[in-house]
Amino acid sequence: MTRHFVREIEKLKERLLALCAVVEETVYDAMRALRERDLVLAQKIIDSDTTIDESEVEIEEECLKILALHQPVATDLRYVVAILKINNDLERIGDTAGNIAARAKSICALGSVDLPPELEEMTIKTKKMVRDSLQSLINLDADMARGVCHADVEIDQLNRRMYDLTHSAISKDSSRSESYIMILSVSRNLERIADLTTNIAEDVIYLIEGEIVRHRI
Repeated sequence: MTRHFVREIEKLKERLLALCAVVEETVYDAMRALRERDLVLAQKIIDSDTTIDESEVEIEEECLKILALHQPVATDLRYVVAILKINNDLERIGDTAGNIAARAKSICALGSVDLPPELEEMTIKTKKMVRDSLQSLINLDADMARGVCHADVEIDQLNRRMYDLTHSAISKDSSRSESYIMILSVSRNLERIADLTTNIAEDVIYLIEGEIVRHRI
């Protein structure tokens, strides 16, 4: 590798890690806005989507420039391809966090309703998946990435549980059905974040080992 290529890769890595930090904070803040009924924070998250989108485009353009100018092969090519895919999933996680913030605003407008413990459990587990997937990228830790993939099963189970709870809650108090449906939407968005986080973990494994593990773990 030329020194110029190494510098370009390092700059690309720095940009991706900066986006990782922003997206991780956005997910945390979206759930905090819901839990604390914080309309100002929810709107801030919604407004920040443009910044995440711009970063995603800049990183993609940088990847394409590296591919065109340096024509990397083997491990170097795998690294750039993995960053392209991870970059896209980070942007989609940011979009999904924005959806949660929008639901937080709607729930605030509809009045007070208790959040099920299962939703809080989903939040804790999903946040850990996000953190671990990004740490596995930073540390190039394939074992941690595999742990993220396995954790997705628990999120799927909790999401199905939320469907049952929502149905039961609406049956008991139909006057709050819209609020319960909004809470279910939050659950579905958390489940979506977990799926996207699993994608990142799978790409980290590909980056480290050169093995496509999608649909195998």
